Amino acid sequence: MLAARGTLSPAAGLRALLSVEPSRGLVDEKFQIVVRNLTPGQQVTLHCVHQSEDKDFWEAFGHYISDQHGTVTVAKDASVGGTYEGVESMGLMWSLQPVPGSRTGLRLRKKDVLLPMVFHISVYDGHVTQGFNLMTALVTRVIERWYMAPGVQRVSVEEKGIRGTMFIPPGPGPFPGILDMWGGGGGLVEYRAALLASHGFVALALEYLSTADYYGSELTVDYFEIAYEILQDHPMVQRDRMALLGLSFGTSVTLSMAAYSKIIRVTKMQDEICISVKYVDLFLLSINPYQVTLSDWSFCFSLKSCSPQIERIMEKAGNRHLLHTLTYPGAGHLIEPPYTPHHRASNFLVNGKEKVIMLWGGQTKPHADAQEDSWEKILAFLQQHLYFTAPQARL
Repeated sequence: MLAARGTLSPAAGLRALLSVEPSRGLVDEKFQIVVRNLTPGQQVTLHCVHQSEDKDFWEAFGHYISDQHGTVTVAKDASVGGTYEGVESMGLMWSLQPVPGSRTGLRLRKKDVLLPMVFHISVYDGHVTQGFNLMTALVTRVIERWYMAPGVQRVSVEEKGIRGTMFIPPGPGPFPGILDMWGGGGGLVEYRAALLASHGFVALALEYLSTADYYGSELTVDYFEIAYEILQDHPMVQRDRMALLGLSFGTSVTLSMAAYSKIIRVTKMQDEICISVKYVDLFLLSINPYQVTLSDWSFCFSLKSCSPQIERIMEKAGNRHLLHTLTYPGAGHLIEPPYTPHHRASNFLVNGKEKVIMLWGGQTKPHADAQEDSWEKILAFLQQHLYFTAPQARL
């Protein structure tokens, strides 16, 4: 892959070279950044900027000092300042934050998964902290990050009163199925389901709290059972290899389905279960193992009393051995796919109407580590229980 050639490095009289590989990849795929043709010991700033679909600009930057060969290798060299510090190969992604002067309460989320997220990565001479748009970069590369791999199909689902989007991996199939349910913010959130399909699972992103139709109306387990059956009956789905994935309020839905559904065969959970538990990642429905991911810095839900309660219920049911709990000190409420920026607080609609600032909590570095580690374990858990060998679509 050819590196981008930039303007002359003032110290070396050479054109700086910047390579980012791969320049086009999935959002959970690490890239390698190398800067060459600097002078030994030269101070430079690596800067990343992204314009969201809401037209807001996000940026991250790290300060580096080139080695004796005039090279900066982000996977080996430490950032000595900026929005992240230390050896962090993906720091330019997970430390993204709104540029100074932006609107308050922003959250970076992908809306149209058919299009990539586009990032401009640049190298500046010296250790710069502001005014990047007023400066001339030594060199710039443009990269793409995708949730949806080539060959993945996106299919709208509107039947039997159910609304959602199904993502189907490339290949002959059939594949395991995952019912993906998000939190109380409402609407249809597709990006995690698209990424799951890129790893070989048919994923149905379910809309169940639409501000237009559903707020103020009562939802029952029946709605989710119908969605489960639609996914299970799809010809590209292995009907005996199914999973539920819930985030935030979607956790409560997952637990309710486990406790009350007559369609989904899982171990029954008793009524006293704490439904405010932060984040239940997986409920494997065919063979009943559970994986639970908890963060202890979530400021909007109580966690410490919930995890022991789940353990007690599983113990009473004689299934404690099926429960796998992951706990991440310092992580906030919104544990998303890896390298997603940490949002300590963001705008949130209460009952689809009143806008407030929701405090999600967490510290940026521990939260980023939690997202990367938990996603690896989620995929490993799925692959272990739903696949003998897990296919994966790549860019």
